[in-house]
Amino acid sequence: MAVVKINAIEVPEGQGPELERRFAHRLGAVDGQPGFLGFQMLRPVSGDERYFIVTQWESDEAFHNWMKGDGVAAHSGERARPVGSGSSVLEFEVVDLEEIAKQSAGS
Repeated sequence: MAVVKINAIEVPEGQGPELERRFAHRLGAVDGQPGFLGFQMLRPVSGDERYFIVTQWESDEAFHNWMKGDGVAAHSGERARPVGSGSSVLEFEVVDLEEIAKQSAGS
């Protein structure tokens, strides 16, 4: 089952462009990782100051393998000096609505 990991990064006022620059510099760095399905950076426009870094993976195991391997390098060097003042990770499973509809039709 595919999973979504969202890193909600609290970014102090005026630091958004620096965060974006750092992610742009590494654009595509995760693309070749086993189990990686996609990436988006969401910029706040109103009601929240956090940036959301959204990644989708084939499985929780694929995400954790990346975190233990190449993910370590992704959070080192310049990135070891964070732009954000804090962050939290939100975790979700992707619901296969087609499968649920098939199961419901069969009952």
